[in-house]
Amino acid sequence: MGDGSMLRDGVVMLGAGLVFVILFRRLGLGATLGFLVAGAMIGPQAFHLIGDAEGKIGVAELGITLLLFIVGLELNPSRLWKMKQDIFALGALQVVICGLAVAAIVHWIGNTTWAAALVLGLPLALSSTAQVLPMLQSAGRLRTPFGERAFAILLFQDLSIIPLITLVTILSRNPADMGGPPGWLLFIETVLAIGGLILIGRYLLRPLFRVIGNLGEREMFVFAALFTVIAAAALMEILHLSTALGAFVAGVMLADSPYRHELEADDEPFRSILLGLFFLAVGMMLNLHVIAEKPFFVIGMAIALIATKAAIVMGIGLLFKMNWRGALALGLLLSQGGEFGFVLFAQAERAMLIDGQAVSIFSAVITLSMATTPFLMMVTRKFREAPIATGEREGPKADGANALIIGYGRFGQSVAQMLIAAGVPVTLIDTDIEMIDVAAEFGAKVYYGDGTRMDLLRQAGAHDAELILFCIDGDQLDAELIEGVHEAFPQASIFARTYDRRALLKLKGSAVSGVVREVMESAVKMGRMALQALDVDGEQIDRAEDMYRARDRERLSAQFEAGDLRAARDRIITNDEREILGAATDRDAPRLPATADAAPAEELGRGQEP
Repeated sequence: MGDGSMLRDGVVMLGAGLVFVILFRRLGLGATLGFLVAGAMIGPQAFHLIGDAEGKIGVAELGITLLLFIVGLELNPSRLWKMKQDIFALGALQVVICGLAVAAIVHWIGNTTWAAALVLGLPLALSSTAQVLPMLQSAGRLRTPFGERAFAILLFQDLSIIPLITLVTILSRNPADMGGPPGWLLFIETVLAIGGLILIGRYLLRPLFRVIGNLGEREMFVFAALFTVIAAAALMEILHLSTALGAFVAGVMLADSPYRHELEADDEPFRSILLGLFFLAVGMMLNLHVIAEKPFFVIGMAIALIATKAAIVMGIGLLFKMNWRGALALGLLLSQGGEFGFVLFAQAERAMLIDGQAVSIFSAVITLSMATTPFLMMVTRKFREAPIATGEREGPKADGANALIIGYGRFGQSVAQMLIAAGVPVTLIDTDIEMIDVAAEFGAKVYYGDGTRMDLLRQAGAHDAELILFCIDGDQLDAELIEGVHEAFPQASIFARTYDRRALLKLKGSAVSGVVREVMESAVKMGRMALQALDVDGEQIDRAEDMYRARDRERLSAQFEAGDLRAARDRIITNDEREILGAATDRDAPRLPATADAAPAEELGRGQEP
């Protein structure tokens, strides 16, 4: 193939992928399905804009390898050990039960041999790591107990590729495979190869990355990261084992190294591009004519796959003491076929266990099942999510507390503990059901309710409280709300947390007793710690802090008067003033009053001077 042909193919593939992924993202269907459809459109079965899908998928399979390397980087050995029950119990049950059940359906509906049914059904038990992980990440659930269980199942599915490939080799009718090593020998070779990779990772890779880290050359990190992945994959390929498993083990060995995040960042662009090309190539290989001949079989098989996997995974989740909503969500999330099914179907075809027509039909089943997942998650949201109703969690009541704390997140928790430590009784209110339940596990009683509503504040005993502290995040507070609270409960001092100066300006002129920007004091503290690390004199550090606070107050005063965030921009301390300010702090820098620390810049309520 000439250079011009390679460039043309690259332009067509990347351009089609770009258009379809943007379209499918806007429709909420995910990038994976966009790549598959793009490949089908440009392939020989549709517009025939590009050819040699088999050749391209060989290169693009590096995307799967890089995906498992990055998955391995997320799992250091200690975390793997903590997740061992979910990985090896929950994951094993899912793969075995779903695989056998789907194989039985394939055997019954497709009238195939049991060998063909197994090499088709077991791969269909695997779900799409490339589709599910981004969905969990975008929903913010990857690090939750639910997300970790889903991840554990996906991880076991990825690990199960090796025994599945071994099974294909054992059942193979290809004379070349039949002349190869037996299955038990492949298993021993796999264990030895993993052990070898572990030793290489510990005694060669870590020292290598340490040397590169000391050089400070980012380009060398990229080279070394790609070398690690490709070398591990090549070693496994030489032994006729899974290249993906080799990359995964290499990732695990580097998961607890200080360079994990940099390796992940360096490999991520290559992984994204190659994984996209892999799905494009799979789409190009779909035989649309074969699918058009048996549309009802493809649709029916996809429905049977989704229903079977969702039901079995939900049942396993209930067995592991998940609530029914979480178990249902887990079943639907993992109900599709996955990208490794395409790889295993190709292996089975080479082993002469299935023909090309079966590969096209069941690849289409996987593609169709992947397309349904976003829709299933959207239409079942009301059933999967626990209804937020005050009747399910106890609403606030007047219990004689001196302080009401609205918002019990990371900010409110610290405020509450300080008050309680000083002997001040508090009433805690929040709207986050999950947080309320977690707080209860740690012995904290948090009432459910919207603490910005006057009726709920009365119900919570605000008429007797001496303090009302709004510790909610974002910029939900404004001067009108604070005024309403002050008029209803004039005996209480009102304190508020704000996100930034913009949110602070919204409280201008209100009856708030004190306002705290959520990162102001922690940022000042880090600045002091940094200066101490440079052995700067303590008195000079105090002067630097006083100067910053004075400048910040002047800015806030000007911004309040002008109602414009751009006011007094010249009071921002910049590098241009460094020499002048350094000289000033050494001689006679202006000092703030002794009360400056006790009355920080945020205390800008009515009647107070900034």
